[in-house]
Amino acid sequence: NLRKIVHHLKSLSENTRILFLSAPPIKDATITPNSDGKPTMTNEACGIHSEACLDVCRKIMNIKAIDLWSDIQKRDNWQDVFFIDRIHFSVEGNKIVLKEILKVLKEAEWEPTVHWKSMPNEFEEDSPYDPVAPDGRSTVNLSNWSFPDDVKWD
Repeated sequence: NLRKIVHHLKSLSENTRILFLSAPPIKDATITPNSDGKPTMTNEACGIHSEACLDVCRKIMNIKAIDLWSDIQKRDNWQDVFFIDRIHFSVEGNKIVLKEILKVLKEAEWEPTVHWKSMPNEFEEDSPYDPVAPDGRSTVNLSNWSFPDDVKWD
């Protein structure tokens, strides 16, 4: 299935850039068992799925892929810090995903580049719809700001 998805995406345009994220880990302790008492999914199974995705992407399809399953588990208390429940990322978890995506975009030798600092602003002119500045009369152009402020993008 993954190969079919990649072939379809690549067929859309010769300039299509593809970046896959592997399956992230899950918190085994929070998985509800099915009717026979066995868990419906385990972190070990997610690791197998993650490795299969990475193998197809890197070795067979030659496309960029991020190993979220391993990257998330590098921190000792990942289960408590990176998730708000068994599968959804917390703010800290999303920061890891953002960091890994930006790293790939910065290092990729794609032409044209898709790293955010290299892309032109589409609507950089001042607009009456920009937020009002502290002086109450002028506006603040947000087109060159980095969001969120507490994340280091490089």
